[in-house]
Amino acid sequence: MSIRIIITGGAGFIGSNLVRHVFDNTSYHIVVIDKLTYAGSTESIADLLESDRVELEQCDIADRAAMTRVFERCMPDYLINLAAETHVDRSIDDAESFMQSNIIGVYVLLELCRQRVRENPGFRAVHVSTDEVYGSLGTEGCFSETTPYAPNSPYAASKASADHLVRAWVKTYGTPVMVTNCSNNYGPRQYPEKLIPLMVLNALEAAELPVYGDGLQIRDWLYVEDHCHGILKVLHEGESGRHYNIGGNNEYTNIDIVKRLCTEVEKHCPAAGNKAMKKRGCSSYQNLITFVEDRPGHDRRYAIDASRIRNELGWSPVHDMADGIAKTVAWYIQHPDWCQAVTKGRYARQRLGIVG
Repeated sequence: MSIRIIITGGAGFIGSNLVRHVFDNTSYHIVVIDKLTYAGSTESIADLLESDRVELEQCDIADRAAMTRVFERCMPDYLINLAAETHVDRSIDDAESFMQSNIIGVYVLLELCRQRVRENPGFRAVHVSTDEVYGSLGTEGCFSETTPYAPNSPYAASKASADHLVRAWVKTYGTPVMVTNCSNNYGPRQYPEKLIPLMVLNALEAAELPVYGDGLQIRDWLYVEDHCHGILKVLHEGESGRHYNIGGNNEYTNIDIVKRLCTEVEKHCPAAGNKAMKKRGCSSYQNLITFVEDRPGHDRRYAIDASRIRNELGWSPVHDMADGIAKTVAWYIQHPDWCQAVTKGRYARQRLGIVG
């Protein structure tokens, strides 16, 4: 009988890329669990669902009865939890759903993992978290696994809470769970509310490219395929209860990223031949950049020290920013149907996260 792995949030951005990574690099039977809210779509894994190695269960990880039924039927050997509400702006608008998914949902999963270990002592799990739990950095230094938690948004606070739950279940019950804390992911199939896909799609339509504040917020950017490789490394080789920071070693300001995207879009769709740009009277995609009021509680800088996962597990990112941005922009330009399908009736690229 093949190894069975549950991937929660497997129809979302990182989740769908992870499902593909596991499918391509293992022989595991994959059970995708996803609530299929706005950020999760069967469009992202439709081709994989044609395989008898991949199945989808639509349910909420905070629904203990439903999740119990899935565990009892699937009898997983592994679990990777990616199910979460993730957009900071949406957490500012409505924090409740973040508390339910990111805290109560993780509690339910931990209880089911605790039960599963009694049935299968070789069971292991990974909880995927974020560098935002550490708060904001100054101009120097990086987040390490020993950096104190200091979350500054409802989203970050909910993820920090979940990380603490994992620690408690490891220490109290011996539940074999590892935690990964990643930097900003980018790549194919990211929901268009996030910076990179939003800028690409707006540029193609000659819509404004809204940049928060002065645009000098710094993030460490991680190509999603590199992240998926790191997660699988931690699942197989990581030490229970241990945290592993996963970063791309690509620090850039938001305004630098937006300008890079404009340059890359120009290669595929020159502004001079873009009818929408002509109508707007713009000769360069950078002319569309507009500075808007900053996000409340906006962290100034994130940077990841990924030396632990590099030294202990032999992981390192493969993609630099030039390569990753090129692949990402090309993917969005080549997949307009996906972009339309996942946003239709759900999101019109409007500004989110404004405190009234």
